Amino acid sequence: MVEKWKDKLTDQLCQALLSLETPEEIYSFLEDVATIGEIRALAQRLEVSRLLSEGYTYPQIAQQTGASTATISRVKKFLEYGADGYKIVLERLRNEES
Repeated sequence: MVEKWKDKLTDQLCQALLSLETPEEIYSFLEDVATIGEIRALAQRLEVSRLLSEGYTYPQIAQQTGASTATISRVKKFLEYGADGYKIVLERLRNEES
């Protein structure tokens, strides 16, 4: 199935992300392309996904991250039924820690 949101512009964004080589380059790009609130929201969702995958409860996650139960529920839905993006990233982050 072809995703409706995938097009030449989103392809270009993906290529831009892949071209970045260091955390500092990524910080610079994110700062230019998104608001601080948007960046923090993405970071929060990633942390919510990590905590969900480790078995934390909604109240524990809400307390640790400040995320709403709606956000936690949305992340859980994508962890279970999404495109496995969270799973790929979490696995790679765990491998880097080892």
